[in-house]
Amino acid sequence: MKSPAAARPTQTPAPMPRKTAQPPPKKSLKIDVSVRCPRWAEALPRAAALSRRAARAAYGAERKRLGRAEAAVVLADDAFIRRLNRDYRRQNKATNVLAFPAADVTSAPAAMPAVLGDVVVAFETAAREAAAEGKTLADHLSHLVVHGMLHLLGHDHQTAAAAKAMERREIDILAGVGVADPYGDCE
Repeated sequence: MKSPAAARPTQTPAPMPRKTAQPPPKKSLKIDVSVRCPRWAEALPRAAALSRRAARAAYGAERKRLGRAEAAVVLADDAFIRRLNRDYRRQNKATNVLAFPAADVTSAPAAMPAVLGDVVVAFETAAREAAAEGKTLADHLSHLVVHGMLHLLGHDHQTAAAAKAMERREIDILAGVGVADPYGDCE
């Protein structure tokens, strides 16, 4: 005689849903470009698009686990950047690029984009440097935006080792957008 348990039809349990690893958050960067100096558009009509491409390349190459973020690039003139440099860095002179990090990029709530900050590039200084170094203004602008974005992402060049590491990152990022090594042979 069969036991009651053996007389019941066997049921196979429904398969348990498999847990799948969640993909890392998609890296996306909203980049606003403000052209405060009309000479940028006159000399380089693609200046805003090049700035966006360079900013996104720098952000995409970041090794930290970052998701959505926002940043701004301001294409200004020497007078504007001189005032910023004087007011925020106590250096009363124009410079090629300034970066103003907003906060620690890893502290943004997951549902909100991280606000990275602002990168400001001066037209006259950038154009003068590009000409003196035999570079196109487009390539030099891309380099300056990448450099500024790396500052927003927490990189610096305060020591020789940090400067060398930052230069290598810039070279790699720029190569990814078709811009030659801005430092030449950095070895």
